[in-house]
Amino acid sequence: MRLFLRDHFLLILVNVLQILILLLVFWMDGYHNLSLHFYALFLATFILMLYLTFRYLLHRRFYNRLSNPMNQMDEAFETLDTAPLAKALGELLKRQHRIYMNELDQQEKRRNDHLTFINQWVHQMKTPLSVIELITQENDDEHLESIREETDKLEKGLEMVLYAARLEMFEQDFQVEPVSLKSVIEAAIRENKRFFIKNHVYPEVHVSGTTVESDEKWLEFIFNQLITNAVKYSTGKGRKVVITETKDALETIVTVQDYGVGIPKTDVKRVFNPFFTGENGRNYRESTGMGLYLVKEVCEKLGHKIELTSVRGEGTSVQIRF
Repeated sequence: MRLFLRDHFLLILVNVLQILILLLVFWMDGYHNLSLHFYALFLATFILMLYLTFRYLLHRRFYNRLSNPMNQMDEAFETLDTAPLAKALGELLKRQHRIYMNELDQQEKRRNDHLTFINQWVHQMKTPLSVIELITQENDDEHLESIREETDKLEKGLEMVLYAARLEMFEQDFQVEPVSLKSVIEAAIRENKRFFIKNHVYPEVHVSGTTVESDEKWLEFIFNQLITNAVKYSTGKGRKVVITETKDALETIVTVQDYGVGIPKTDVKRVFNPFFTGENGRNYRESTGMGLYLVKEVCEKLGHKIELTSVRGEGTSVQIRF
């Protein structure tokens, strides 16, 4: 109703001015019969109200559609009034819906093609990396050790690209089942064994055989990222990374604690933002700002809670709540 009145405000104003001007003309011409003037005013007003009522009833659904936003795309196919303007709006909404759906299908196809390419490319790159690793393992030469370290960095980078791509299709790429926290954490530590040794940081694990409902592959990715960060920012300062498990009546909590450089207070609230590296990122050039962002996204999709606390110069603690 409000939109209808706003749309017809100018019409009402013009009609009122027109009636008043006509009555003024009749009065100046000598017609001073007030009852006749009031009758003419009533008759004109009545006809105007009759027209507005008829028009509102005819276009009621049309104005309701314009006043209330759509909650679902299917509402675009609702039949509006039979008036020409309402029918034209209905046809326009249907055409826009068809165009939108066609664009959406094309975007989805392009996205799927891109994800397929990324997956295939990552797997193809892993093959030469595996060959290089086998070759370098045959000798203990110092130069070959440097090559192995760079190979590890490449492999971790490819893994991050692969999991970032899979995150787009997470609903089709996870399976919730009972998962042993101890086995997942030990697997993540084994994968980072050379990284621990290179940085002279050692793991200290206090985790029992507790099982949680989660996806083993994605859970290993989470701990892999947390352990990598903990070791990287402990270099030259902290000597160990402590992983502990605690329980209460409602949940199981796994804490990854390092005693490294810590995170500045101004950066703590932004560490889960994509591509945010902060002050530490300027000191550690290998930071991409994507690790904790992906961990946060995966935790949310799996229904786990993640919390991070840090003190500059004392270390960082990350808690995963199951």
